[in-house]
Amino acid sequence: MDRHIRKRVSLANPIHFLALGFGSGLAPKAPGTFGSLAALPLVCLLAYSTSLSGYLLITLLVSVVGIWLCDKTARDMMVHDDSSIVWDEIAGMLIAMIAVPISWQTLLLGFVLFRIFDILKPWPISYLDARVHGGFGIMVDDLLAGFFTLILMHLILYMGWL
Repeated sequence: MDRHIRKRVSLANPIHFLALGFGSGLAPKAPGTFGSLAALPLVCLLAYSTSLSGYLLITLLVSVVGIWLCDKTARDMMVHDDSSIVWDEIAGMLIAMIAVPISWQTLLLGFVLFRIFDILKPWPISYLDARVHGGFGIMVDDLLAGFFTLILMHLILYMGWL
């Protein structure tokens, strides 16, 4: 992140702290990967401590609030979708792991598949990423990457490949 942009955000600000993925988005290389990794403890916590309906409700809340968090932080930074904003990766990972039994194998596969979809941005992810702006624009590509990952995860589990 450019030092001039860095001066416009603060981890002491709770909105910035969340949008920057608890600070993981400040990683000098691959902040999206570090944001996705930061989501894994949250995935595990929710999977083990809540019901499926609770997990879904919290994931919905993280996604909806994320639109505002990302928009506010991007405006404060004066940069649309700076790579340090990784709340969208956290929401995407939560979606990717809905109703997936938690093990090191499923966490690893979910993480890898999500990163592939997030980086390569196949259609319609790339289409929306290029045309939708603001907080929803920041979030939408990762939410879709999460849904694509979710579908593949459940297909892999259904086929008994994991």
